[in-house]
Amino acid sequence: MKKAHLVLSDGSIYHGISFGFEGESFGEVVFNTSITGYQEILTDPSYHGQIVVMTYPHIGNYGIADEDMESERPHVAGFIVRSYSEIYSNWRAKESLADFLIRNRIAAGTGFDTRTIVRHIRDKGAMPALLIVGDVLPGDTVARAASLPTMSGQDLASQVTCKEKEVFPTYERTNALTRQIVLYDFGVKLNIIRMLQLRCCNVTVVPADTSAEAVIAMKPDGIVLSNGPGYPAAVTYAIENIRALLGRFPIFGICLGHQLLALALGGKTYKLKFGHRGANQPVLNLNTGRVEITSQNHGFAVDANSLIDANITHINLNDKTVEGLRAKKFDAFSVQYHPEASPGPHDSNYLFDEFLKML
Repeated sequence: MKKAHLVLSDGSIYHGISFGFEGESFGEVVFNTSITGYQEILTDPSYHGQIVVMTYPHIGNYGIADEDMESERPHVAGFIVRSYSEIYSNWRAKESLADFLIRNRIAAGTGFDTRTIVRHIRDKGAMPALLIVGDVLPGDTVARAASLPTMSGQDLASQVTCKEKEVFPTYERTNALTRQIVLYDFGVKLNIIRMLQLRCCNVTVVPADTSAEAVIAMKPDGIVLSNGPGYPAAVTYAIENIRALLGRFPIFGICLGHQLLALALGGKTYKLKFGHRGANQPVLNLNTGRVEITSQNHGFAVDANSLIDANITHINLNDKTVEGLRAKKFDAFSVQYHPEASPGPHDSNYLFDEFLKML
């Protein structure tokens, strides 16, 4: 195995051993605190353009299973772990994590001091970085890392969205009323689609730049705004379309969709120092007083003081950031976390049911 090097834009360098594709990649270096779920993390389009550092030390011990894919391929720019398990045990597994990463040309490293890297990110903030596989670092590496673009201002949703619309029919074959849902794909996870299909919904997934006029012509019962990567304020076309659709159809936003809904309602967003990425984020539902254990993956948040036309419905108990909102004048609500994920394990499933009640 060759050596692997993580070079941050501030000049910090960390070393390990390659266990993925032997090449070079770059992206914003972030960390995830989940104990399991590395396959879902790798294949979540919200991680497009990011090098993910796992805080849990042992990664790869249950391999890769087809059923755990959240999209057709991995989207991370790179993957860093403390200890990669070459031996995996899982009756569903089809291949090892290393084979999966090599097949999909994703650079990855093991043997890194992930605790030190995470402490550095927490102190200095998420930042651009290079992940280089090779026994010797090129002389211009630090300078190249320092010149990498930051996440701010980047519209990454346009890079991961579908190319054309696709229909996912409901799983239910009963006499129950079937709903027609249009789902804007800003980097959608497949389990969001599944959760709607399980609730008697035919889901039409459309590209991120689909016009409001085209959606109106489909005559849906409701609209879902998906998760996705990048800088929310840069997705101007989506904000304009959402604004045009408010009041015409019930709208439910998730993660990036939550931020875009806030912007369409006149709110603002800002970049968090190191974001929320993990499966143990506590969120307080201000309407019920209940605490939900949630799965999250985001580097931006909604500015609470900017919400004039929306009420805050959920807050993060760690840092009091906005985790949910509901429009005052329209049937529209959103959450910053991922209700389709199951860390609770079912704490947030009710949000899909609330959406259906609005239809």
